[in-house]
Amino acid sequence: MAKFALGSEPVVGSLSSSKKREYRVTNRLQEGKKPIYAVVFNFIDSRYFNVFATVGGNRVTVYECLEGGVIAVLQSYIDEDKDESFYTVSWACNVDGTPLLVAGGFNGTMRVIDCGSEKIDKSFVGHGDSINEIRTQPLKSSLVVSASKDESVRLWNVHTGICILIFAGAGGHRNEVLSVDFHPSDIYRIASCGMDNTVKIWSMKEFWTYVDKSFTWTDLPSKFPTKYIQFPVFLASIHTNYVDCNRWLGDFMLSKSVDSEIVLWEPKMKEQSPGEGTVDILQKYPVPGCDIWFIKFSCDFHYNAAAIGNREGKIFIWELQASPPVLVAKLSHPQSKSPIRQTAMSFDGSTILSCCEDGTIWRWDVMENS
Repeated sequence: MAKFALGSEPVVGSLSSSKKREYRVTNRLQEGKKPIYAVVFNFIDSRYFNVFATVGGNRVTVYECLEGGVIAVLQSYIDEDKDESFYTVSWACNVDGTPLLVAGGFNGTMRVIDCGSEKIDKSFVGHGDSINEIRTQPLKSSLVVSASKDESVRLWNVHTGICILIFAGAGGHRNEVLSVDFHPSDIYRIASCGMDNTVKIWSMKEFWTYVDKSFTWTDLPSKFPTKYIQFPVFLASIHTNYVDCNRWLGDFMLSKSVDSEIVLWEPKMKEQSPGEGTVDILQKYPVPGCDIWFIKFSCDFHYNAAAIGNREGKIFIWELQASPPVLVAKLSHPQSKSPIRQTAMSFDGSTILSCCEDGTIWRWDVMENS
Protein backbone atom coordinates (compact mmCIF):
# COMPACT_ATOMS: atom_id res chain seq x y z
CA MET A 1 0.00 0.00 0.00
CA ALA A 2 1.43 3.35 -1.00
CA LYS A 3 2.38 5.70 1.81
CA PHE A 4 2.35 9.48 1.64
CA ALA A 5 5.64 11.31 1.28
CA LEU A 6 6.30 13.95 3.92
CA GLY A 7 7.41 17.53 3.66
CA SER A 8 5.59 18.69 0.56
CA GLU A 9 2.06 19.98 0.94
CA PRO A 10 -0.13 19.83 -2.17
CA VAL A 11 -0.76 23.12 -3.96
CA VAL A 12 -4.48 23.95 -4.03
CA GLY A 13 -5.88 25.97 -6.91
CA SER A 14 -7.85 29.17 -6.30
CA LEU A 15 -11.49 29.31 -7.39
CA SER A 16 -11.26 32.89 -8.61
CA SER A 17 -11.49 32.49 -12.37
CA SER A 18 -8.55 33.81 -14.39
CA LYS A 19 -10.94 34.43 -17.34
CA LYS A 20 -8.03 33.24 -19.51
CA ARG A 21 -10.53 31.93 -22.01
CA GLU A 22 -14.19 32.90 -22.15
CA TYR A 23 -16.80 30.52 -23.46
CA ARG A 24 -20.42 30.99 -24.41
CA VAL A 25 -23.27 28.53 -25.01
CA THR A 26 -23.74 28.00 -28.75
CA ASN A 27 -26.15 25.06 -28.71
CA ARG A 28 -28.33 22.93 -26.49
CA LEU A 29 -29.94 19.70 -27.65
CA GLN A 30 -32.60 17.64 -25.89
CA GLU A 31 -31.65 14.12 -26.92
CA GLY A 32 -34.44 12.35 -25.06
CA LYS A 33 -35.82 11.82 -21.57
CA LYS A 34 -33.09 9.40 -20.42
CA PRO A 35 -29.90 10.59 -18.68
CA ILE A 36 -26.87 10.88 -20.97
CA TYR A 37 -23.95 9.30 -19.15
CA ALA A 38 -21.11 9.79 -21.64
CA VAL A 39 -19.94 12.12 -24.37
CA VAL A 40 -16.62 11.70 -26.18
CA PHE A 41 -14.80 13.29 -29.13
CA ASN A 42 -12.93 11.09 -31.59
CA PHE A 43 -9.22 11.68 -30.90
CA ILE A 44 -8.25 8.43 -32.68
CA ASP A 45 -8.60 9.64 -36.28
CA SER A 46 -7.63 13.17 -37.35
CA ARG A 47 -10.30 13.10 -40.11
CA TYR A 48 -12.96 13.03 -37.41
CA PHE A 49 -11.64 15.25 -34.60
CA ASN A 50 -14.90 17.24 -34.64
CA VAL A 51 -17.09 14.12 -34.44
CA PHE A 52 -18.42 13.00 -31.05
CA ALA A 53 -20.61 10.25 -29.64
CA THR A 54 -23.06 10.11 -26.74
CA VAL A 55 -24.84 7.29 -24.92
CA GLY A 56 -28.13 7.41 -23.04
CA GLY A 57 -30.66 4.64 -22.43
CA ASN A 58 -30.27 1.98 -25.13
CA ARG A 59 -29.11 4.55 -27.72
CA VAL A 60 -25.70 5.48 -29.14
CA THR A 61 -25.66 8.69 -31.22
CA VAL A 62 -22.91 10.15 -33.41
CA TYR A 63 -22.77 13.90 -34.04
CA GLU A 64 -20.52 16.41 -35.73
CA CYS A 65 -19.66 19.88 -34.42
CA LEU A 66 -19.91 22.35 -37.28
CA GLU A 67 -19.15 26.06 -37.51
CA GLY A 68 -21.37 28.56 -35.76
CA GLY A 69 -22.43 26.24 -32.95
CA VAL A 70 -24.24 23.81 -35.26
CA ILE A 71 -24.44 20.15 -34.18
CA ALA A 72 -25.36 17.69 -36.94
CA VAL A 73 -26.65 14.18 -36.21
CA LEU A 74 -24.68 11.65 -38.28
CA GLN A 75 -25.75 8.24 -36.98
CA SER A 76 -27.94 6.71 -34.31
CA TYR A 77 -28.04 3.14 -33.00
CA ILE A 78 -30.77 1.68 -30.84
CA ASP A 79 -29.84 -1.51 -29.02
CA GLU A 80 -32.04 -4.57 -29.51
CA ASP A 81 -32.30 -4.87 -25.72
CA LYS A 82 -34.80 -2.16 -24.76
CA ASP A 83 -33.75 -2.45 -21.08
CA GLU A 84 -30.11 -1.69 -21.84
CA SER A 85 -28.76 1.53 -20.37
CA PHE A 86 -25.37 2.46 -21.79
CA TYR A 87 -22.98 4.15 -19.33
CA THR A 88 -19.86 4.52 -21.46
CA VAL A 89 -18.62 4.77 -25.04
CA SER A 90 -15.15 4.96 -26.62
CA TRP A 91 -13.83 5.54 -30.14
CA ALA A 92 -11.59 2.80 -31.49
CA CYS A 93 -10.25 1.75 -34.86
CA ASN A 94 -10.09 -1.46 -36.85
CA VAL A 95 -6.70 -2.48 -38.25
CA ASP A 96 -7.86 -1.22 -41.67
CA GLY A 97 -8.61 2.24 -40.24
CA THR A 98 -12.42 1.94 -40.00
CA PRO A 99 -13.77 4.06 -37.12
CA LEU A 100 -15.48 1.96 -34.46
CA LEU A 101 -17.51 2.81 -31.39
CA VAL A 102 -17.43 0.52 -28.37
CA ALA A 103 -20.31 0.97 -25.92
CA GLY A 104 -21.22 -0.79 -22.68
CA GLY A 105 -23.48 -0.39 -19.70
CA PHE A 106 -26.09 -1.98 -17.51
CA ASN A 107 -26.35 -5.44 -19.06
CA GLY A 108 -22.58 -6.08 -19.26
CA THR A 109 -22.40 -6.76 -23.02
CA MET A 110 -20.08 -4.58 -25.06
CA ARG A 111 -21.29 -3.54 -28.51
CA VAL A 112 -18.72 -2.77 -31.20
CA ILE A 113 -20.31 -0.55 -33.86
CA ASP A 114 -18.74 -0.16 -37.30
CA CYS A 115 -19.33 3.50 -38.21
CA GLY A 116 -18.39 2.81 -41.83
CA SER A 117 -21.13 0.24 -42.47
CA GLU A 118 -23.40 1.59 -39.68
CA LYS A 119 -23.84 -1.94 -38.29
CA ILE A 120 -23.05 -3.81 -35.08
CA ASP A 121 -19.70 -5.42 -35.84
CA LYS A 122 -19.28 -7.56 -32.72
CA SER A 123 -20.70 -8.12 -29.25
CA PHE A 124 -18.36 -8.95 -26.38
CA VAL A 125 -19.80 -11.12 -23.62
CA GLY A 126 -17.58 -11.78 -20.63
CA HIS A 127 -18.22 -9.32 -17.85
CA GLY A 128 -20.52 -10.67 -15.16
CA ASP A 129 -22.13 -7.30 -14.45
CA SER A 130 -22.50 -3.71 -15.67
CA ILE A 131 -19.69 -1.91 -17.52
CA ASN A 132 -18.80 1.50 -16.07
CA GLU A 133 -16.08 2.67 -18.44
CA ILE A 134 -14.40 1.73 -21.73
CA ARG A 135 -11.16 3.35 -22.91
CA THR A 136 -9.04 2.90 -26.05
CA GLN A 137 -5.26 2.42 -26.24
CA PRO A 138 -4.08 5.62 -28.00
CA LEU A 139 -0.98 3.95 -29.51
CA LYS A 140 -2.79 0.80 -30.68
CA SER A 141 -6.40 1.77 -31.16
CA SER A 142 -7.83 -1.69 -31.76
CA LEU A 143 -7.17 -2.45 -28.07
CA VAL A 144 -9.82 -1.38 -25.56
CA VAL A 145 -10.09 -1.85 -21.84
CA SER A 146 -13.31 -2.12 -19.82
CA ALA A 147 -14.03 -1.52 -16.11
CA SER A 148 -16.91 -3.38 -14.55
CA LYS A 149 -19.15 -3.74 -11.54
CA ASP A 150 -17.96 -7.40 -11.46
CA GLU A 151 -14.70 -6.08 -9.86
CA SER A 152 -12.60 -6.78 -12.96
CA VAL A 153 -10.90 -4.90 -15.78
CA ARG A 154 -10.65 -6.63 -19.16
CA LEU A 155 -8.46 -6.01 -22.21
CA TRP A 156 -10.08 -6.72 -25.59
CA ASN A 157 -8.98 -6.78 -29.21
CA VAL A 158 -11.79 -5.19 -31.27
CA HIS A 159 -10.32 -6.55 -34.50
CA THR A 160 -10.48 -10.22 -33.53
CA GLY A 161 -13.06 -10.07 -30.72
CA ILE A 162 -10.70 -11.65 -28.20
CA CYS A 163 -10.63 -11.02 -24.46
CA ILE A 164 -6.84 -11.02 -23.97
CA LEU A 165 -6.31 -10.25 -20.28
CA ILE A 166 -8.40 -10.01 -17.12
CA PHE A 167 -7.12 -7.84 -14.26
CA ALA A 168 -8.78 -9.32 -11.19
CA GLY A 169 -8.23 -11.75 -8.34
CA ALA A 170 -6.18 -11.76 -5.17
CA GLY A 171 -4.76 -8.24 -5.62
CA GLY A 172 -7.66 -6.87 -7.65
CA HIS A 173 -10.45 -4.44 -6.83
CA ARG A 174 -12.78 -5.37 -3.99
CA ASN A 175 -15.84 -3.54 -5.32
CA GLU A 176 -17.10 -2.02 -8.58
CA VAL A 177 -14.40 -0.71 -10.92
CA LEU A 178 -15.59 2.72 -12.06
CA SER A 179 -12.80 4.04 -14.28
CA VAL A 180 -9.77 2.85 -16.22
CA ASP A 181 -7.15 4.51 -18.42
CA PHE A 182 -4.19 3.58 -20.63
CA HIS A 183 -0.85 5.25 -20.01
CA PRO A 184 -0.27 7.77 -22.87
CA SER A 185 3.24 6.52 -23.79
CA ASP A 186 3.98 3.32 -21.83
CA ILE A 187 1.93 0.83 -23.82
CA TYR A 188 2.15 -1.80 -21.04
CA ARG A 189 0.54 0.25 -18.30
CA ILE A 190 -3.07 0.90 -17.22
CA ALA A 191 -4.64 2.42 -14.13
CA SER A 192 -8.03 1.61 -12.63
CA CYS A 193 -10.07 2.88 -9.70
CA GLY A 194 -13.38 2.20 -8.05
CA MET A 195 -15.72 1.78 -5.13
CA ASP A 196 -13.03 0.22 -2.95
CA ASN A 197 -11.57 3.78 -2.74
CA THR A 198 -8.27 2.73 -4.39
CA VAL A 199 -6.37 3.46 -7.58
CA LYS A 200 -4.39 0.50 -8.94
CA ILE A 201 -1.67 0.54 -11.59
CA TRP A 202 -1.25 -2.64 -13.63
CA SER A 203 1.50 -3.80 -15.98
CA MET A 204 0.96 -6.02 -19.04
CA LYS A 205 4.65 -6.25 -19.87
CA GLU A 206 5.06 -9.92 -18.97
CA PHE A 207 1.92 -10.82 -20.91
CA TRP A 208 2.50 -8.77 -24.06
CA THR A 209 3.06 -11.93 -26.15
CA TYR A 210 -0.66 -12.66 -25.60
CA VAL A 211 -1.55 -9.21 -26.91
CA ASP A 212 0.51 -9.87 -30.05
CA LYS A 213 -1.02 -13.34 -30.37
CA SER A 214 -4.55 -11.85 -30.24
CA PHE A 215 -3.98 -10.13 -33.62
CA THR A 216 -3.01 -13.32 -35.45
CA TRP A 217 -5.42 -15.73 -33.71
CA THR A 218 -7.49 -17.65 -36.28
CA ASP A 219 -9.43 -20.04 -34.02
CA LEU A 220 -12.62 -19.08 -32.19
CA PRO A 221 -12.16 -16.14 -29.78
CA SER A 222 -13.52 -18.35 -26.97
CA LYS A 223 -10.57 -20.73 -27.44
CA PHE A 224 -7.99 -17.99 -26.81
CA PRO A 225 -5.85 -18.61 -23.67
CA THR A 226 -7.04 -15.49 -21.79
CA LYS A 227 -4.68 -14.70 -18.92
CA TYR A 228 -5.52 -13.42 -15.44
CA ILE A 229 -3.33 -10.71 -13.93
CA GLN A 230 -4.04 -10.88 -10.22
CA PHE A 231 -1.67 -8.28 -8.80
CA PRO A 232 -1.20 -4.61 -9.64
CA VAL A 233 2.30 -3.12 -9.61
CA PHE A 234 1.08 -0.21 -7.49
CA LEU A 235 -1.82 0.46 -5.15
CA ALA A 236 -2.74 3.92 -3.87
CA SER A 237 -5.29 5.02 -1.31
CA ILE A 238 -5.47 8.73 -2.07
CA HIS A 239 -9.21 9.06 -1.47
CA THR A 240 -11.46 8.06 1.41
CA ASN A 241 -14.52 7.41 -0.77
CA TYR A 242 -15.47 6.03 -4.21
CA VAL A 243 -12.94 6.98 -6.93
CA ASP A 244 -14.96 7.41 -10.13
CA CYS A 245 -12.49 8.87 -12.63
CA ASN A 246 -8.74 8.49 -13.17
CA ARG A 247 -6.58 9.75 -16.04
CA TRP A 248 -2.84 9.68 -16.60
CA LEU A 249 -1.08 13.03 -17.00
CA GLY A 250 2.25 11.75 -18.32
CA ASP A 251 3.56 9.56 -15.47
CA PHE A 252 1.41 11.45 -12.96
CA MET A 253 -2.19 10.60 -12.14
CA LEU A 254 -5.34 12.72 -11.99
CA SER A 255 -8.11 11.17 -9.93
CA LYS A 256 -11.33 12.31 -8.34
CA SER A 257 -13.69 11.07 -5.69
CA VAL A 258 -16.93 12.54 -4.30
CA ASP A 259 -15.22 15.26 -2.27
CA SER A 260 -15.42 18.08 -4.83
CA GLU A 261 -11.84 18.08 -6.10
CA ILE A 262 -9.51 16.51 -8.66
CA VAL A 263 -6.15 15.42 -7.23
CA LEU A 264 -2.86 15.31 -9.16
CA TRP A 265 -0.35 12.88 -7.67
CA GLU A 266 2.80 11.00 -8.48
CA PRO A 267 3.10 7.26 -7.88
CA LYS A 268 6.64 6.50 -6.74
CA MET A 269 7.23 2.79 -7.30
CA LYS A 270 9.70 0.64 -5.45
CA GLU A 271 11.27 -1.47 -8.17
CA GLN A 272 12.17 -4.33 -5.80
CA SER A 273 8.76 -4.74 -4.18
CA PRO A 274 5.81 -4.52 -6.59
CA GLY A 275 2.65 -2.99 -5.18
CA GLU A 276 4.55 -0.86 -2.69
CA GLY A 277 5.80 2.66 -2.87
CA THR A 278 4.89 6.18 -1.90
CA VAL A 279 2.49 8.77 -3.23
CA ASP A 280 3.38 12.42 -3.65
CA ILE A 281 0.23 14.55 -3.82
CA LEU A 282 1.20 17.47 -6.04
CA GLN A 283 -1.88 19.60 -6.68
CA LYS A 284 -5.59 19.85 -6.00
CA TYR A 285 -8.17 21.34 -8.35
CA PRO A 286 -11.34 22.24 -6.39
CA VAL A 287 -14.73 21.56 -8.03
CA PRO A 288 -17.56 22.86 -5.79
CA GLY A 289 -20.79 20.84 -5.88
CA CYS A 290 -19.07 17.76 -7.28
CA ASP A 291 -20.05 15.47 -4.42
CA ILE A 292 -22.12 12.74 -6.14
CA TRP A 293 -20.53 9.74 -7.81
CA PHE A 294 -20.30 9.03 -11.55
CA ILE A 295 -19.17 12.46 -12.67
CA LYS A 296 -16.21 12.23 -15.05
CA PHE A 297 -13.78 14.87 -16.25
CA SER A 298 -12.20 15.16 -19.69
CA CYS A 299 -9.11 16.76 -21.20
CA ASP A 300 -8.13 18.25 -24.54
CA PHE A 301 -5.81 16.20 -26.76
CA HIS A 302 -2.60 17.61 -25.28
CA TYR A 303 -3.83 17.53 -21.66
CA ASN A 304 -3.44 21.28 -21.21
CA ALA A 305 -6.77 21.57 -19.44
CA ALA A 306 -9.49 19.50 -17.77
CA ALA A 307 -13.21 20.23 -17.85
CA ILE A 308 -15.57 18.85 -15.24
CA GLY A 309 -19.23 19.38 -14.48
CA ASN A 310 -20.99 19.29 -11.13
CA ARG A 311 -24.42 18.33 -9.78
CA GLU A 312 -25.74 21.88 -10.34
CA GLY A 313 -25.01 22.01 -14.08
CA LYS A 314 -21.88 24.17 -13.83
CA ILE A 315 -18.55 23.44 -15.54
CA PHE A 316 -15.07 24.17 -14.20
CA ILE A 317 -12.08 24.30 -16.56
CA TRP A 318 -8.68 23.93 -14.93
CA GLU A 319 -5.31 24.54 -16.54
CA LEU A 320 -3.58 21.30 -15.58
CA GLN A 321 0.06 22.12 -16.09
CA ALA A 322 0.19 25.41 -14.18
CA SER A 323 1.42 25.51 -10.60
CA PRO A 324 -0.48 26.63 -8.64
CA PRO A 325 -3.43 25.43 -10.75
CA VAL A 326 -5.27 28.14 -12.70
CA LEU A 327 -9.05 28.11 -13.11
CA VAL A 328 -9.36 28.98 -16.81
CA ALA A 329 -13.12 29.50 -16.68
CA LYS A 330 -16.27 28.66 -14.76
CA LEU A 331 -19.25 28.08 -17.03
CA SER A 332 -22.84 28.43 -15.94
CA HIS A 333 -26.15 29.08 -17.67
CA PRO A 334 -29.54 29.80 -16.03
CA GLN A 335 -31.12 26.81 -17.82
CA SER A 336 -28.32 24.36 -17.04
CA LYS A 337 -29.33 23.01 -13.62
CA SER A 338 -29.10 19.23 -14.07
CA PRO A 339 -26.08 17.14 -12.94
CA ILE A 340 -23.41 16.94 -15.66
CA ARG A 341 -22.28 13.33 -15.95
CA GLN A 342 -19.41 13.93 -18.34
CA THR A 343 -17.77 16.63 -20.41
CA ALA A 344 -15.84 16.37 -23.67
CA MET A 345 -13.17 18.86 -24.69
CA SER A 346 -12.39 19.22 -28.38
CA PHE A 347 -8.86 18.60 -29.73
CA ASP A 348 -7.66 22.14 -28.92
CA GLY A 349 -10.08 22.81 -26.07
CA SER A 350 -12.01 25.46 -28.02
CA THR A 351 -15.30 23.55 -27.76
CA ILE A 352 -16.66 21.98 -24.59
CA LEU A 353 -19.61 19.60 -24.53
CA SER A 354 -21.51 18.47 -21.48
CA CYS A 355 -24.07 15.68 -21.17
CA CYS A 356 -26.65 15.83 -18.43
CA GLU A 357 -28.96 13.81 -16.25
CA ASP A 358 -31.98 15.51 -17.90
CA GLY A 359 -31.06 14.20 -21.39
CA THR A 360 -29.55 17.44 -22.68
CA ILE A 361 -26.26 18.08 -24.48
CA TRP A 362 -24.74 21.55 -24.17
CA ARG A 363 -22.12 23.05 -26.46
CA TRP A 364 -19.85 25.87 -25.33
CA ASP A 365 -17.42 27.59 -27.70
CA VAL A 366 -14.50 29.81 -26.87
CA MET A 367 -15.13 33.47 -27.67
CA GLU A 368 -12.88 34.82 -30.42
CA ASN A 369 -11.42 37.67 -28.40
CA SER A 370 -10.29 35.52 -25.45
